Order: sequence, then structure tokens, then C-alpha cells
Amino acid sequence: MWVARRVLSSLVKRSQYAGQSGLFCRPQYGSFPELRYLQCTCCWRSRVPVASFETLNANLSSSNESCKDDASRTLDTCYTPEQRDAILQLLNTATPGELAGIKLLRGRKSLNIVEYRTKNGPFKTLESVVNVPLLKHKSAVIVFNSILNPTVKKERKVRIQLAKFIRPEVDKSWLEDASSIVSLICGTNKIAWAHVDRGMSVLDWQQVDCPNFLRGTYMASAYLHDVSSVVALLPSADFYIIEKSSISVQNTALFPIMAHMRAVEAMLFALLEPKNSLPESNIPPRVLNMMRTAVGRHFGLMVGESRTSGAQAVRQLMTESVTQKLPRINFPQDLLVKYRNSFQMGSRRGGEELCDALLQAIAFYELLSDCS
Repeated sequence: MWVARRVLSSLVKRSQYAGQSGLFCRPQYGSFPELRYLQCTCCWRSRVPVASFETLNANLSSSNESCKDDASRTLDTCYTPEQRDAILQLLNTATPGELAGIKLLRGRKSLNIVEYRTKNGPFKTLESVVNVPLLKHKSAVIVFNSILNPTVKKERKVRIQLAKFIRPEVDKSWLEDASSIVSLICGTNKIAWAHVDRGMSVLDWQQVDCPNFLRGTYMASAYLHDVSSVVALLPSADFYIIEKSSISVQNTALFPIMAHMRAVEAMLFALLEPKNSLPESNIPPRVLNMMRTAVGRHFGLMVGESRTSGAQAVRQLMTESVTQKLPRINFPQDLLVKYRNSFQMGSRRGGEELCDALLQAIAFYELLSDCS
């Protein structure tokens, strides 16, 4: 704790300093500068010089004057009439979405501006903007400057690596030269496929029941019979894309389903891959895996780590094929008639595999294009 201790000379001539007693004491040597000290009550030796009251008062006075000068300047005087008109025009007419694109006006501030001008009428001065909740003087200046000098955000095109959704890795040129693909989805009791060409037209789209899947004891010969029957029906294509499921090996309850999927996937690879497609050969692999989660993210079907139904997305695609001049994908008339009622809400026709096969084919072409 620090207290002031008068020097000896001040004790002798106390009368000269009547009215100035307290923590501060002044040395009596006329040649010394006007300084006062705080002294330590423990050792009574350490002293800290302190500016006189006159100096402190002078500093406070000058500070108050500068504050008064700043306060006397309104926001309107900081801008030219043309700039004020431009700022007020935007604040009085912009929608909440347009206001959200301005620096500091995301979220609640943009709504507050709209609510304030709706209740009190359009802004007539820049100074009146600080009456909006959450908008103070500094924030208002940043907003005004952002309106006058908008920053153009360069759209950054995200380059997608093929390895993130296609396995095994293949040369991109091979995929771009493909005239058509067959997208395959293995379910628990059926296999579905969609044959789509590079012009985004559906050439074939169907599914086949596999009665031996997940029926009692696993029999390799029974599985092979069902998978071979499907392969015999598949149309010819440059590539066959098989969905790679995202079932976690940590979930032991789903282990039988995972083993089933892997068995069917292995048989499709063995039956569809040409015998001369070896790593050392110059022929690209014809059978590829596509990540189920990549397709789900492409169509916005992911909720956390789980994927929701794609039936609504397929219904939208079928509607656009009829109503739009340049739809995302073209369906032949017979397939539209065949499946027009297959993906309605509450339908028990079991069309999830059909939906996923089509969405996987579309995602393959669109993600491949994004990699350019």
C-alpha cells in the first residue's frame, strides 16, 4: 500500500501549504520541477513520482475538448450528399437477404433494419441509423463504407478429386470418353440398375428380385445364381458403377447386412470385369465403386452420417423431364408411365434401389464434370 509522506521541509513550513495536505507532497527546493510522490508505508524509502493536479486537470480538460469535437460531428457530415443518398437508398429499399450481403448486417441486424423502417418510416439521415438495435456508431460507419465500396467475392471453384468418390482410381480421360454407364445398387432382396448415356438420357431403368438373398443360411451357390441372373440382363456399357455402402464395421448388429453387401459386390466385380483388365495391362477397369455418401451429399440427402430417401428427388427429376425444356435428365415416355406412381409418399412398392441407381448415375456424370 502506498501513502504520501511529507518531506522534512514541508513539516517545518506546513503553514505555507495549508489546504494542500493529503497523499501528495511538494518538495521545497525551488530549482526542482513540480513533482509529487507516493511513498511506500512498509519501507518508507520507495517513491513513485506522480503528476501534479494541475497537469492531470489539464490532460482531462484537453481530452474532454477532443471528445466534444468528435461528438459534434454527425455521421451525415462525414459523407458527401451523393454518398448519403446512395446509402439511404439501399437501406430503405433492400430486402433482408440483400442487406445480409453487406458487412456486419448478417443475421438479426438486417431484420432489425427492416423492422425499424417499417415501424418508423424510411431513414432520412445517416445519424438515424444508429437508433436501430445492435447498430452503434462504429458499426454504422463500417456498414456505410461497405455499401459505398462493396467487396466482390470471387467464386472459388472447388476442385473435386475423383478418388473421393470413385474407386479404384482411374484416368479421368477414360471416364470422359465413356458413352454410357450402368449404375448398380444392391439391396437386401433385389438389384436395381440405371443405364444412362453421356447426354443425360435414361436408356434403361429396372430392378430384379433376388429370392436367395438373406434367406436363412448363406449359400454361395444360391447367391451366385441370383447375381448371374442379373448380370445376364444388364445392358452393355463402358463402365459399371457399383454403390459402395457406408455401413460401419463397428456396428455389430449390421454385420450380416455388411457381409451380404460385400458378397454381392465381389460377385458383380468378378462377373462384369473383363479377364484381360489387369493392373499391368493398358486396359482400364470396367467395374468401379462409387461412395454412397458422395451421392447423398451431392443431392443433399445426408442427415449427419445417415442418408435419407431419394424418392422426392427422383419425383422432381421426372417432373422436370416433362415440364422443362432442358431438364437435368431425360426420361423416355414409357419409363415415365411405368414409374410415375412408384415413388409417391407412402408407396409400398419398394423403389428405394431404383431411386438410388438413378441418382448415382446422375451424380457420377455431374461430379465428373465438376472435376474439370
